[in-house]
Amino acid sequence: MEKDVLESKITRKEFLPRAAIRAVAVALFAGDQLIVMTAKRFAIVVIILSTLFVGSALASEADAIAISQNIRTRHMPFGTILDPIFAAPDSDEIVGYTHCGDSAIWTGHYLAAEAFRYNVTRSPEALDNVRVALVGIESLLDVTGTNLLSRCLIPLTSPYAPAIITEQASHGVYKNTQFGWYWIGDTSRDQYSGVFFGLGVAYDLVDDPQVRAGIAPLTTLLLDFLRGHDWNVRMPNGSISTTFIGRADQQLSFLQVGRHINKARFSRTYGLYRFFFSPLVIAPISIEVLDNNSYFKFNLDSINLFNLIRLESSSYKGIYRQAYDILRRHTDDQKNAFFNMIDRALSGPNDARDADTREMLAEWLLRPRRDVPVDLRGVYPSCGSPDMACVPVPIVDRPRTDFLWQRNPYLLVGQGAGTIETPGIDYILPYWMGRYYGTVF
Repeated sequence: MEKDVLESKITRKEFLPRAAIRAVAVALFAGDQLIVMTAKRFAIVVIILSTLFVGSALASEADAIAISQNIRTRHMPFGTILDPIFAAPDSDEIVGYTHCGDSAIWTGHYLAAEAFRYNVTRSPEALDNVRVALVGIESLLDVTGTNLLSRCLIPLTSPYAPAIITEQASHGVYKNTQFGWYWIGDTSRDQYSGVFFGLGVAYDLVDDPQVRAGIAPLTTLLLDFLRGHDWNVRMPNGSISTTFIGRADQQLSFLQVGRHINKARFSRTYGLYRFFFSPLVIAPISIEVLDNNSYFKFNLDSINLFNLIRLESSSYKGIYRQAYDILRRHTDDQKNAFFNMIDRALSGPNDARDADTREMLAEWLLRPRRDVPVDLRGVYPSCGSPDMACVPVPIVDRPRTDFLWQRNPYLLVGQGAGTIETPGIDYILPYWMGRYYGTVF
């Protein structure tokens, strides 16, 4: 993002004096390190003052819609979420695509975001986005020929294919020559979790018959594959890329979505699993909250517990809730807008938390959309490690990434060249959840 574009964006907040606008721009783009550090501290003050004056007005529907339109234009070249690589930081020429290995999880999150949007606005554009995301997810199963969920798929004839398959070689590159696709294997639990999250949300929030009719067979195929392989994710060569054994929380969450969508097929199975395995839901969560390593684990916990708890009406809900409370006690002070919205859905309104969420969404809009490098060592105090802050870093300053809310909020350093654009699902998902649950007005 160029400096004049940034200034234009900030100028929309009319109460900000011109000097403050210039300070924010200097903080992000000045070359001199001393100027960067001084201006950055002033920029933080400006952002805090801005949220005090205008609150939720900064988190706008226009921004959310523009991000969705950009996702369709730049981030879904083959029907699922990828991130474009530009020729230079100041160029709009796309020369490649990256992050193919996480296409399934973010397509699932994108599906959820557009489902919330459709329920709030009844927008035909949102409905079309939901349908496109569902077709994309379906293609991730169809391309493998076994109903295994692939990480992503790329046309054999795409000029971007050689670089993508080189980048993804460690995951295993497979060919479907019949239909003309490469697909990426070594599928992780993350990818399945993101897809089930999106399917569960879309089934409940999008009342379009075509959408619901498409979700039911997809969910059934996904679950039948996992159960048919004893909850192991088995590749065509017989290798197991990951397993859900030992993750009762995730098995139950998937089966919960399954029995909600296809009661005849999965209700009895879910009941048996719930009876025998619900006491085991708490254990993995209790271990994971012992540290912030692999912080993305908390995003997976959140999206799986979201469906598991909200769809449960029996006394077993109390067991699931215990696991969630352990998770929430660990993350509730870590400045995470998405986790706050999960908590709003499961716990109801909370004035302080909801105001904090609105402020974080407002700050998100001031972040560069490309992967500009970040080094905040010396700007904020560190604790335990030179790369880790003592308190969560302000939203606007955190390292640039694909989905902000799955990254460690204490991290002070982020790599990048300013040439990869993030999709913005980390804005539209909590924003439309906020609109749906009445947190954002």
